[in-house]
Amino acid sequence: MNTSDVIVVGGGLVGSSVAYGLARAGARVQVLDEGDDAFRASRGNFGLVWVQGKGYKFAPYARWTRQSASLWPTLAAELLDETGVDVHLQQPGGYAFFFSEKEIEERRARLQQIQDDLNGDYPFEMLDNAQIRERLPEIGPAVVGASYTPMDGHTNPLKVFRALHAACNKRGVAFRTRQTVASIKHANGVFRVQGNGTTFEAPRLVLAAGLGNRMLADMVGLHAPVQPNRGQVLVSERIRPFLNGPTMHVRQTDEGTIQIGDSLEDVGYNDGTTTDVLSNIAARAVKTFPMLGQLNLVRAWAALRVMSPDGFPIYQESPTRPGAFVVTCHSGVTLAANHVLRVAPWLAGGDKPQGIEEFAGDRFLNPDRVIQHAH
Repeated sequence: MNTSDVIVVGGGLVGSSVAYGLARAGARVQVLDEGDDAFRASRGNFGLVWVQGKGYKFAPYARWTRQSASLWPTLAAELLDETGVDVHLQQPGGYAFFFSEKEIEERRARLQQIQDDLNGDYPFEMLDNAQIRERLPEIGPAVVGASYTPMDGHTNPLKVFRALHAACNKRGVAFRTRQTVASIKHANGVFRVQGNGTTFEAPRLVLAAGLGNRMLADMVGLHAPVQPNRGQVLVSERIRPFLNGPTMHVRQTDEGTIQIGDSLEDVGYNDGTTTDVLSNIAARAVKTFPMLGQLNLVRAWAALRVMSPDGFPIYQESPTRPGAFVVTCHSGVTLAANHVLRVAPWLAGGDKPQGIEEFAGDRFLNPDRVIQHAH
């Protein structure tokens, strides 16, 4: 009952994506999930499949993100066919809004640099207020300009989570809940993972436990110095459709509600909401779309992102315990297609995805390395 081809530690969006991809590749998979006591970034995210702006001064991440967004239609169609769950993927392009000429020029330079690094394979437009208004009539006069790329989209992250779990169940993935990993041993090519009173065994092990990876990675000779970063979000009542695409800070869900966010806060493991941050989020949204000032808010929540020191993902096989891998990132929705279709086959024993060595956790052990940031 407790042996398999692969053990995946972590049952969130990243772990579920990896588990589904592994099962899809023919592996017998067990997922060890801590349960509702864990910090669950997967239940608190904005649902964006977002490309623009990512990978500034680090072309491998720009390319990696772009590839995953292009694979998302394949993943969404496959999940619908396999589970009947429509994750409501839409990729009409996305907008980022700015309130000064200085912000616009900084954004233009940033996107131009990424486009140059990707040899032109990175379309974008810079729009003034009049051009934005042609596409989004509700835009406010305070918005001086925007960047737009056709690469961006969004989905319903809770339905993605549901579809991944349903697909895993259909392919025989065993979810072991309330399992906090106490130790990991490796001998004779087998990993023995001690959970809550139960030992699980497999020749391959994937650490996809979010913030838990910091401690777990050390047990298998890997380095994953992840830290929490809090984001807060407001959710409104349902209204008529008025956005024809997602934006960085405001999006309309498939159910008609408006999500408004998000903050970037270094507050340790505090996942509570605060009125000062939420009021700033609301004010920015109303400045962007004045009609939002008339809405009733129905809830607010906060969640902890899983951030590496430079903001980029960590993917690596242990150099001392072959068969053990770490997979961690803060863009679990955007990168889900890559995790299912490109990373999981490698974890199952297939070819390593081109360029993935750029994301090894060992990069943080290089004292001469200049830290860039994902956003």
